[in-house]
Amino acid sequence: MQIPFTKMHGLGNDFVVLDARERSLPPLGPATAAALADRHTGIGCDQLVLIEPSRHADWKMRIFNADGSEVEACGNAARAVGMLIGGAVSLETLGGDIRAVPDGGGIAVDMGVPRFGWQDVPLAYAMDTLSLPLGWDGLENPVCVNVGNPHAVFFVDDADAVALDTLGPVIENDAVFPERINVNVASVTARDAISLRVWERGAGLTRACGTGACATAVAAMRRGLTDRAVTVTLPGGPLSIRWGDDDRITMTGPATIAFTGQFDWGDYA
Repeated sequence: MQIPFTKMHGLGNDFVVLDARERSLPPLGPATAAALADRHTGIGCDQLVLIEPSRHADWKMRIFNADGSEVEACGNAARAVGMLIGGAVSLETLGGDIRAVPDGGGIAVDMGVPRFGWQDVPLAYAMDTLSLPLGWDGLENPVCVNVGNPHAVFFVDDADAVALDTLGPVIENDAVFPERINVNVASVTARDAISLRVWERGAGLTRACGTGACATAVAAMRRGLTDRAVTVTLPGGPLSIRWGDDDRITMTGPATIAFTGQFDWGDYA
């Protein structure tokens, strides 16, 4: 069974997008998702994205990390899907409904309202999510927030100096985070500018993470470190984040089609 795909990326955070809006696909599970995401024997990507019919939104977006785990949300993937479909579109995700709208040369995504309760992140037990009383080898007192998926944000003097490839998996899998956690290390460089690196749950170091940029911006705003509109610069490039008076987060940035192709489903099932 030959399946068409579109390879896309948002600031280098790359996706294999499967379009099942009009053509049903076989059931997609973790093993197939991980096999397709493998950069040596598959197509290769950070996330596999499946577009399906939705009962209440325009379309449903399912997201699988490179390890095959299905996750709640992905801001960069939302921009990619929004660009691929074209026009304003509402998307059902496991993390809630979001909306993507063309904005100049990019896509603006309404990422919804952030959640700060310890149960919402979630954490294993009650703690102050504005400053967790915990530390890992010099990374201390993160802000925790759920922006459709869970994030821990550490503010440091120099984000590039942190050994995130070593500390990221340790923090991601700490028992205090029962659903694992995305790990962000950020340096505030101005009232409207943040430098950010992200260890993405189930994917590892990434060139860009849309939900990470949203989580980090909101964390900085909660601590009074920035204003309510910032540019978050990741290794792959900048994203514009605004936390509105209505408490909703808007993320704006580019999305790009890299190439298209097809594969035999039986080779990866």
